[in-house]
Amino acid sequence: MEHQIEYIALLIVFLASLGVAGAMLALHSLVGPKNPTPIKSRTFECGKTPFALPRGNFSIKFYLIAMLFILFDVEIVWFFPWAVVLRELGWVGIIEMFSFVAVLGVGFAYAWKKGAMEWAK
Repeated sequence: MEHQIEYIALLIVFLASLGVAGAMLALHSLVGPKNPTPIKSRTFECGKTPFALPRGNFSIKFYLIAMLFILFDVEIVWFFPWAVVLRELGWVGIIEMFSFVAVLGVGFAYAWKKGAMEWAK
């Protein structure tokens, strides 16, 4: 029963957070100023007029590699807390971490096989 109350409190906080975020977005769209002007719609770089227009678009490979980097970088963050409690976890922790690394390896191999790591083609 004790743990259920903790989970209910967590659920209430989560729902309250969603409610506050939704209310802020709705309030902004209802009450926020809507005065678009040509000057406000112009491109700027760090508050200054750009000195040159962009030449073409970036390749989709650039964005794909950036997303894969973020994905794998965030997953690797789990190694530090694992290393801190490794002695307490024992062999179970080592096996779980190797299974985690195996899943990451499969995802990496899949991305590589699909050509996501090829910069220029």
